[in-house]
Amino acid sequence: FSCEWAKAYFRFREPHSDLAYALEAEKGGTRAILMAVQAHIIKYLLFVRNTEYTHLERLRRISRREQGEALAAALADTLWAAGGGGRAVVCLAATAVHVTPRGDYKADSFTERIQLFEFCEKAAAQEFIFDHINSFRGEGSHGVILFLYSLLFSRTLER
Repeated sequence: FSCEWAKAYFRFREPHSDLAYALEAEKGGTRAILMAVQAHIIKYLLFVRNTEYTHLERLRRISRREQGEALAAALADTLWAAGGGGRAVVCLAATAVHVTPRGDYKADSFTERIQLFEFCEKAAAQEFIFDHINSFRGEGSHGVILFLYSLLFSRTLER
């Protein structure tokens, strides 16, 4: 992955602002993934989340915690769809190395630390993602790469 991809993570605008629902996206390859997730975030905030606010207030009046809930719901929804509605795989980076490089594989000190968590219920995947939300939205977390790996493993390499 390029430096741009390695730095990319899910970063929201300031909570309780007019753009509190919006992800910040740099120019480049990660923007497409961020915008696809952004669509699911807006869907969740407008049509799924239970709140007393109406219309655009539903988007603007969200806290940091609600941003995390919306992101977890959007990621879980996307992974669940990728898995055909029967499974979702969430990838997190562990501290320990799980794969030993062999052959012509070039180690990147990140991919070797990926740990897979498989879920057969969308709600369980969403709760797990929310519990580990900083793995996707923390600076230096490689959050977009983790999500891309999660998509690939949810969809399966055969499909």
